[in-house]
Amino acid sequence: MKLLLINPFNPLINLADVKSSRWNRYRIWKPLGLLVLSALTPKEWDVTIIDENIGRVDYNKMDTPDFVGISAFTSQAPRAYELAAEFRAKKIPVVMGGIHATMCTQEAAKFVDSIVTGEAEIVWPQVLQDVIAGRLQSLYHGGHIDMAHMPIARHDLLTKGYAFGSIQTTRGCPLNCKFCSVTAFNGNKYRNRPIENVIEEFRAIPEKRVLIVDDNLIGITPAHIERAKELFRAMIAANIRKKWMAQVTINFADDEELLTLAEKAGCSGVFIGFESSSATGLAEVGKKFNMLKSRNFHHSIRHIHKHKILVVGSFIMGLDADKPGIGKQIAAAGKSYGVDILNVLFLTPLPGTHLWNDMCGQDRILLCDFPADWKYYTLGFPTAKYNNFSFREILHEMKLCDGSFYSRKQILLRAFKNFIYRHQPFVSLISNLSFRHNAKMAQKGYLKLLRSRTSLVT
Repeated sequence: MKLLLINPFNPLINLADVKSSRWNRYRIWKPLGLLVLSALTPKEWDVTIIDENIGRVDYNKMDTPDFVGISAFTSQAPRAYELAAEFRAKKIPVVMGGIHATMCTQEAAKFVDSIVTGEAEIVWPQVLQDVIAGRLQSLYHGGHIDMAHMPIARHDLLTKGYAFGSIQTTRGCPLNCKFCSVTAFNGNKYRNRPIENVIEEFRAIPEKRVLIVDDNLIGITPAHIERAKELFRAMIAANIRKKWMAQVTINFADDEELLTLAEKAGCSGVFIGFESSSATGLAEVGKKFNMLKSRNFHHSIRHIHKHKILVVGSFIMGLDADKPGIGKQIAAAGKSYGVDILNVLFLTPLPGTHLWNDMCGQDRILLCDFPADWKYYTLGFPTAKYNNFSFREILHEMKLCDGSFYSRKQILLRAFKNFIYRHQPFVSLISNLSFRHNAKMAQKGYLKLLRSRTSLVT
């Protein structure tokens, strides 16, 4: 039996198209969920994984599969449905899973033969058994896996085209931010994978750089922090010799022992969601955690930098608290905090979030020709009606933000500082150039959208 697993491509996400820019291979990661499902697939199945971010393929020239599985974020949904139609026309059954199929089950069910909601590991063996028996069900409910039962992903199935490998050590998030669907999908309980399993999988990853895809590697409680320290100690003892990046909260900077262990374990960078530079904005998105202890963000990032760890700072634009001038305000915040890379996203109402429910109730969903318009829900396009900005105005704010933070002068200044302090100047320079390139490409995408939707101009 031949199984084909696909991670769909979104042509609007410039950063995911490796062929459009050589720098983009530093900004993508492997579809880890498909690698995990492959590890749970019995040996009688011949598994092939296609990641369309690495390059489009001609499926007609491939061996005909007996079963197709597609996993998709919301922005990938239109392409997922397109792929499903192609295979179903050939009488090949298609199952779809992932966060979009979970949050928009009724919609997705119109385009595929079967849906898996939630974490698929629990039901995947049953799905394959039902395919063989000819009794594939229309709906399977996943749930939350015991992380002790999470297998070592099949990293051997995707070995080319990636600068980073990927691994997951925890699931779930207790913060439940208004704009985020992680809690709805993975739950609010912080679930830990056994450390010995994590070390074993690290050794199986061929890449020397690894992205830890946990939504928050270190957690927010003393118990969470201690678990992270235990993991780092085990990584040091195992001498895995890999550089890695992870998402963390700003409390990462508060514990000197944690930082020291992270550095020794190979941490080269962290992604921190600042979301807003104002207390009003933080309260609006439910990120009050960032306001604790009257924090000095510049001091916190300097503390992280002392351990030669780069910081990617993420902000959201389009909050009700935002006013004209927010673009330069966010850029100024990024500079004053001292982040190495600034990642600014439009406030996007994703299905399954509190924000989606609120904006639907207020008739503030702007791009709503579904399922076609899902492709714009990348976080890189305005998709809602913003209180203090027209569509053109918020695009202009983003242009000002990118232009200010990613000017040639600012990029060279950051690269020089990182060179002086030995904070990975090469990685920082590549990342900044990649973000600058994609900011320019994004402007072209905005103009194309404006031309096709004249109603957005008013």
